[in-house]
Amino acid sequence: MDSIVRIAKEELKKKIDLKEDFILLDVRNPIDYANSNVKLPGSIRIALDELEGRLNELDRKKDIVAYCT
Repeated sequence: MDSIVRIAKEELKKKIDLKEDFILLDVRNPIDYANSNVKLPGSIRIALDELEGRLNELDRKKDIVAYCT
């Protein structure tokens, strides 16, 4: 069974620094993304309202960390 766990930004940075194999999913809507100066390198962008229809694009064997504001 899949579980949802909230992680702090420091833990995400650690995962990135350690080059862990996970999916970083940016689910911000296009307007929030365009208005933000935060762009996460290596992330996959799928807006939250599109996510259900695009789940097949994600490797479900990997941990997925979703990012939003």
